[in-house]
Order: sequence, then structure tokens, then C-alpha cells
Amino acid sequence: MTPKEDAPVAELIAKSPCDGLLPVSVGGLTLSEEDLGHLTTLAPFKGQEKGLSTALEAAHGMKLPAAGRSTGKTGNRAIWFGRDMVLLAGPAPDTSLAEHAALTDQSDAWAVVRLDGEGCEDVLARLCPVDLRSQTFKRGHSARTELRHMMASVTRIGANSFQIMVFRSLARTLVHDLKTAMEAVAARR
Repeated sequence: MTPKEDAPVAELIAKSPCDGLLPVSVGGLTLSEEDLGHLTTLAPFKGQEKGLSTALEAAHGMKLPAAGRSTGKTGNRAIWFGRDMVLLAGPAPDTSLAEHAALTDQSDAWAVVRLDGEGCEDVLARLCPVDLRSQTFKRGHSARTELRHMMASVTRIGANSFQIMVFRSLARTLVHDLKTAMEAVAARR
């Protein structure tokens, strides 16, 4: 059976993971969605870490981050993403990186939010078992950790700013949990 020529065609509309959920402001805290651009995991081949770091610096202007760190800046960042794994956020990966690592497109797989404002550490302290205070977790530090009951990537991007990433399917839960913690922190001030 062939479709009729006058049959309506479904129009698909791309939506971000937190579409309709953000931004949210509570007290002096703000939670907003971030679009990091292209997301690619880089898994270095055995013995190719130095070669990958050199290629990454030549192609994108930043070295491979050490464990628990990130390099680069907004729009062009490499984030430690676990053992033998880095997330390149921003640009599409240069083809030279494929000589040193397995590259996997992750662009549609993650929900990314930004938590800003005085008290953001207190919000995350309610949800994460990691010490994220500025004395120990400085700008550029990154952790793969539990955030309430979800696995997340948490990166400090400013004095009172964090970038938080969870699987896209958990976006609604992430926003709910962070908003609830934001309200609890605001109520105590």
C-alpha cells in the first residue's frame, strides 16, 4: 500500500532536553540550560595519550585534561569524563584526533545545565557526596559523581557557577532535584 499524495506529513520539531523546564530562579540562584555545541567523547588508544594531547592542542588550542580537570573555555572545552575518557565540548572534532583515539558523537545524549549564584555550593552539597567547596574544587575541576540518584558530570566554571551534565532522559528529574535543593537553600537564608 502506498501513502496518498495528499496525506499530511508529520512535522518533527527538535527540542532541547530541558525545553519548557528552564530557566528557574530561586532567591539569588539561577538554573539555566546550556547548549555546549558538538559533544564528542575521546577515548585514547593504548599509549596514545600524549599524541592525543598534542593533536588536541594543535587542532583546538587545549591540551588533554588531567583526571578531575577540564581545559579550554566556554565554547571550546575538554572535560575529564572518567577513566580514559574525555568529552570535547564545542567544536566538531578535527579528523587528526581519530589517529590517537576512538571518537563518539554524544551531542544528543546529554542534558546540560548551569547553576549560578551565591549558595550554589550549598545546593550541590544537598545532592552530591563530593566536596565541591571552592577551597578544594577550584575553577576547572571536574568530577563524575552521583547527584542524588543520577550519575552526573559536575564542572566548576566560575566562582559561583557549575556546569552539570546528566543523561538526556533524566533532564526532568535533574531540574526537579536542583530546584527543590535551591528552594531549601533559599529558605534557610
